[in-house]
Amino acid sequence: MKGRLARLAPRVGRPDRYQVVQSLKAAAAASIAWAVTGWWLAAPMALMAPWAAVALVQGTVYRSMRTALQLFLMITAGTLLAAGAALLTDDTMTAMIIALPIAVLLGNWAPVGGQGLYAPTTALFVLAYGSYSLAAVGHRLLETAVGAAVGVAVNAFILPPVHSQHVNRLACALPRDCAHLLRRLSDGVRDDYDEEQAEQWYRAAGETLGALSELRVARGWASESFRLNPGHRLRRRIPEPSDTWDVLWARVGDRLLTLTLTLWETAAERRGLPRPPRPALDDLSDLLAVAAEVCAVDQMVMEHGPDDERRGRRNARLAEAHRALASAKRHLHGPEPEAGASLGSLVAACQALLDDLAPDEDGKGPVGG
Repeated sequence: MKGRLARLAPRVGRPDRYQVVQSLKAAAAASIAWAVTGWWLAAPMALMAPWAAVALVQGTVYRSMRTALQLFLMITAGTLLAAGAALLTDDTMTAMIIALPIAVLLGNWAPVGGQGLYAPTTALFVLAYGSYSLAAVGHRLLETAVGAAVGVAVNAFILPPVHSQHVNRLACALPRDCAHLLRRLSDGVRDDYDEEQAEQWYRAAGETLGALSELRVARGWASESFRLNPGHRLRRRIPEPSDTWDVLWARVGDRLLTLTLTLWETAAERRGLPRPPRPALDDLSDLLAVAAEVCAVDQMVMEHGPDDERRGRRNARLAEAHRALASAKRHLHGPEPEAGASLGSLVAACQALLDDLAPDEDGKGPVGG
C-alpha cells in the first residue's frame, strides 16, 4: 500500500492557480445562486440553481455560454418528460419506466456532449420529489435559468479564464525536453549503453511526440478562451509561436524516435544488429551533445526572444555539429559492413535532425533567431 501511494503521489501533485481560481468561482456561483433563489425568491426547489451554477463555471467563457444552453435544454426536456409521464399514469414507477428510456436516449442522441446526462437525472429528481405540477415545473425551470445566468456571469466577469500562457509553457518545453534527451543520448553513446537504457530513450522520444498533441489541444483552448470574453482587452495576451513551431518539433521528434529505435536495436541481443565501432560512436556523441546545445538556445529564444548573441551561438553550434557529422561519415567505409548498416541509419537520422534545425533561407532559425 505504501508503494502504491508513493507511485500515485507524483501524479496527483498540487492544484495549480487556474484550478484553485475556478474552484473558488464555482463555489461562489453556487452560493450566489442559492441566495437568489432560496432567500430572495423563496423558491421551493432552490437546489436546481446552485447545481446549474457549479456546472457552468467552465474552462472558457464561450464554453460556459454554450454549455448553459445545452444544460437548460436537457433539464427542460427531462422535466417535461417526467411531468408528462407522471400526469399521464399517476404512478411514479410507471412514469419512470416511460420517461427514463426516452430521456436517456435523448441525452445520448442530442449533440450536447456530457450535458445529455442532465435529462435523465432531472427526470429522476422530478419523479422522486413528486413535484410535477404546472407551478412546480415552472419553478424548476426558473431556478435552472437563474443558476445558469449566475454561473455564466461569475465565469465571465470574475477573472475570466485565458489559456495563452499554457501554450507558451508547452512550446518552451519542446526544445527543453529534446535538449535533455539529446544530452542523455550523448552520455549513453559515449559509454556502454545497455538494452534497458536504450529502451528508456525510445520511450522518452515517444513522450516528446505526445507533448505535441498536448500543445495542439492547448492552442485550441487558448483560441477559445478569447471568444466572447468581456475581459480580453484587459488581459495581457502573450504572443504564441506560429504553427511552424509545431511542425519543426514534430520533425525533430521523429528524428529522435528513429535514433533511439536504432540504438535500442543495436543494444538488443535478439535483434543481432551490431553496434557501430567505438570511434564512430564517439563522433556521434559529440554531434548529439552539440545538437542539444542548439535546442537549448531555441528554448532561450522562445522564452526571451532572439538577439545577435543567441543567433551567433546557435550558428556556431550547428557548424560544430556538421563537423562531427562529417567525422562520423568517414567511418561508413570501415571494414565491418554489418556495423555499417546501423551506423548508416544513425548518421542519416542525425543529418536529417541537423537539416531540420538549420536556419531558413533568410538566415533565421526555427524561432526567428
